[in-house]
Amino acid sequence: MASILDEYEDSLSRSAVLQPGCPSVGIPHSGYVNAQLEKEVPIFTKQRIDFTPSERITSLVVSCNQLCMSLGKDTLLRIDLGKANEPNHVELGRKDDAKVHKMFLDHTGSHLLIALSSTEVLYVNRNGQKVRPLARWKGQLVESVGWNKALGTESSTGPILVGTAQGQIFEAELSASEGGLFGPAPDLYFRPLYVLNEEGGPAPVCALEAERGPDGRGFVIATTRQRLFQFIGRAAEGAEVQGFSGLFAAYADHPPPFREFPSSLGYSELAFYTPKLRSAPRAFAWMMGDGVLYGALDCGRPDSLLSEERVWEYPEGVGPGASPPLAIVLTQFHFLLLLADRVEAVCTLTGQVVLRDHFLEKFGPLRHMVKDSSTGHLWAYTERAVFRYHVQREARDVWRTYLDMNRFDLAKEYCRERPDCLDTVLAREAEFCFRQRRYLESARCYALTQSYFEEIALKFLEARQEEALAEFLQRKLAGLKPAERTQATLLTTWLTELYLSRLGALQGDPEALSLYRETRERFRSFLSSPRHKEWLFSSRASIHELLASHGDTEHMVYFAVIMQDYERVVAYHCQHEAYEEALAVLARHRDPQLFYKFSPILIRHIPRQLVDAWIEMGSRLDARQLIPALVNYSQGGEAQQVSQATRYMEFCVNVLGETEQAIHNYLLSLYARSQPASLLAYLEQAGASPHRVHYDLKYALRLCAEHGHHRACVHVYKVLELYEEAVDLALQVDVDLAKQCADLPEDDEELRKKLWLKIARHVVQEEEDVQTAMACLASCPLLKIEDVLPFFPDFVTIDHFKEAICSSLKAYNYHIQELQREMEEATASAQRIRRDLQELRGRYGTVEPQDKCATCDFPLLNRPFYLFLCGHMFHADCLLQAVRPGLPAYKQARLEELQRKLGAAPAPAKGSTRTKEAEAGAAAAGPSREQLKADLDELVAAECVYCGELMIRSIDRPFIDPQRYEEEHLSWL
Repeated sequence: MASILDEYEDSLSRSAVLQPGCPSVGIPHSGYVNAQLEKEVPIFTKQRIDFTPSERITSLVVSCNQLCMSLGKDTLLRIDLGKANEPNHVELGRKDDAKVHKMFLDHTGSHLLIALSSTEVLYVNRNGQKVRPLARWKGQLVESVGWNKALGTESSTGPILVGTAQGQIFEAELSASEGGLFGPAPDLYFRPLYVLNEEGGPAPVCALEAERGPDGRGFVIATTRQRLFQFIGRAAEGAEVQGFSGLFAAYADHPPPFREFPSSLGYSELAFYTPKLRSAPRAFAWMMGDGVLYGALDCGRPDSLLSEERVWEYPEGVGPGASPPLAIVLTQFHFLLLLADRVEAVCTLTGQVVLRDHFLEKFGPLRHMVKDSSTGHLWAYTERAVFRYHVQREARDVWRTYLDMNRFDLAKEYCRERPDCLDTVLAREAEFCFRQRRYLESARCYALTQSYFEEIALKFLEARQEEALAEFLQRKLAGLKPAERTQATLLTTWLTELYLSRLGALQGDPEALSLYRETRERFRSFLSSPRHKEWLFSSRASIHELLASHGDTEHMVYFAVIMQDYERVVAYHCQHEAYEEALAVLARHRDPQLFYKFSPILIRHIPRQLVDAWIEMGSRLDARQLIPALVNYSQGGEAQQVSQATRYMEFCVNVLGETEQAIHNYLLSLYARSQPASLLAYLEQAGASPHRVHYDLKYALRLCAEHGHHRACVHVYKVLELYEEAVDLALQVDVDLAKQCADLPEDDEELRKKLWLKIARHVVQEEEDVQTAMACLASCPLLKIEDVLPFFPDFVTIDHFKEAICSSLKAYNYHIQELQREMEEATASAQRIRRDLQELRGRYGTVEPQDKCATCDFPLLNRPFYLFLCGHMFHADCLLQAVRPGLPAYKQARLEELQRKLGAAPAPAKGSTRTKEAEAGAAAAGPSREQLKADLDELVAAECVYCGELMIRSIDRPFIDPQRYEEEHLSWL
């Protein structure tokens, strides 16, 4: 095969050229040196690879200069692009109709996963020729793989993420070690982590990307057809806990944050841009139904990995309709969309289409497009051709032109990676805005420059622009480093003083009411800004002093809430016995920790209002942490105190559905002390299954016994399945209750009988009531008169038991008659079986000379044959050929063994007689020829092939062999 990487084939016809959007040579500008730049070259140049595949290309992946493509359904072609003349063919060894669904190659180019349409996954290592199936992955249609760039090596992938078409995310690890015959499998483990849902059900995981931030936090981005999910958490440390389970466990009780768009392509694709190999990605592009969601990736943000997000709509003629995009790749300033007949490049700065590269129809429709992050090359392919795009000098030096045109935003975009140029652009923009009296914009720009701080601050003070000065200080504060704490304290204090002074000046002026509200909102935004939270927290003492000196209690409370320091406000109200105001603060801010801390104080003074607030908080409060306050409050024993505690516990159990044992136990104690009727109702409502009740059964039993609630004790005994104790205690309360308990062990007749005997003994010996005892005997069919007779005294006459004795004797007589009838039926059945056996011994069949084999339709008597009772006749070899396909594998093996032994056994000579010694020697050597024939007949002729079970089992077998279908079909034409 020719080299897969040759020079361009007619570069004029095959190169797609993207010219920059501005002049690139000799940009004249005052203050800059005019320099002739090198000759302009296209940004994107396309090259068709000189390669003609032997079969159609079904999938292609490239990573770390390693190219893998699947040809047809059973061939894998691997090429080290550094040694392009040495391609490597690997046969997948598939005999079924499974097709390659997708292929995945890790960042090292060492681990290749091949997902098949039959929900199987194959693994191929870069240094091996063996295709190894992943048994643990079977049954999952893999749609995406998130490689572990931090821990993955050439010998092991480390923990990776796997997304399936069923919406499941699995964690797995692969090892390249093959070992011996019984060596370890490549898939070390494969366990589920999470399920992505979309519109009420699981959705396919279209893309997975896993990254780790510089601070050790882990980030996972997963996409479905319409949603983009983010999983953020602290990555596990240590050699044994380096997986993703801890990160996903944080989202077990609540869904992760996600972006959702209404339109759908039926699939989506996620692309990252990474400036250097093994560095953190800088930008992302998500191709979905509404367009391309593009933005930056910031691993340092605490709440979201994505920033500067924006949606670029698809170019005209591209979208979910007639020409949907098939794939997307992302470069530094462009994303390229792959369509069926062309590639379109869109500038990520302007959203304009800068390249439309159409492909010839002879190559067929485009299938997919991938990017090799290590080289920056882009690869596209059809079923018959492979193309490569080179990206050269994408970051053009165009910022100077935009600077001269006063288009500062574009100038900053194009020199973002050049700090000296960026500082020049920002300084020019700040000066321009100051001259235009756009002081706020000027302040924002000055804050980003390296100009002297004092000079700029005096500039705004001389212009009497306190608002712009505050903006400048706020921006400078946001740009401070964590170590610059002194500067941060100075700036936050200065900003607070500026805002408070302006609010104080505007507060008394009715004409400036709208300006006052606007300034107040800006001040609150400053106090609540997440960017300034760290500095504001470190300076909170001085800020509180400033707020107090200005008498601004409103913002003092607001700032306390922002800093999560409003505990001092609640404590202040409690110290001044303003308990309702303290509760109002708690109810307004809804902080569970503050409720736990101040509830013991508030419940002593405003119990009803506090319980109302608890109920309004609902499930946000953990009732277990409120039990100490309730216990201290209810120890007084007053009805009102117990009723408030009972009211909240009933709300937790009946409304919130709490299942915590401590809550149910406490509610039981309240019921036992003050509401016995509610206690029994609660126990009965909880049910009689010991595995479904939420209270402690032993604690409930002790509690009910201490307070003398016997009926409740009986119920607890029943739940504990202590039926004897339940009956003993119920007999002290009510005989009918004891009868109900005695009928509970339905599956244990011996125990039921024992319990009923207890009741009968109690009725006879304690109550001395013979009529009641007879009624008890009648209500339980397990008891007989002879069981209860020992309980009666000797002087009781037989008249009381006459009817019971007679009915018992009648039952015994009826049982004896039933046994006699069954014995007679068994005797008659045995006689009929003997008669049928005698008749079968005398049955025979007649074969006429004209009879033919039921299979081959040739005369029957010319070869050995079998005759069945149903009337069917077969040649011995025809029957063997008909029976063999329907036999199990082990019986087929047994059949072949018998035929082999029968062929090897010597035939007895005609008319010869054998001595007993010869027969004994033959028997010792092995089974006789007659025995082999008998075994063969038992295996082949056990039943008619047309009338037996073999025909029934073959009902789903096609009439024509699928392998001979085409031959049979052609023979009918």
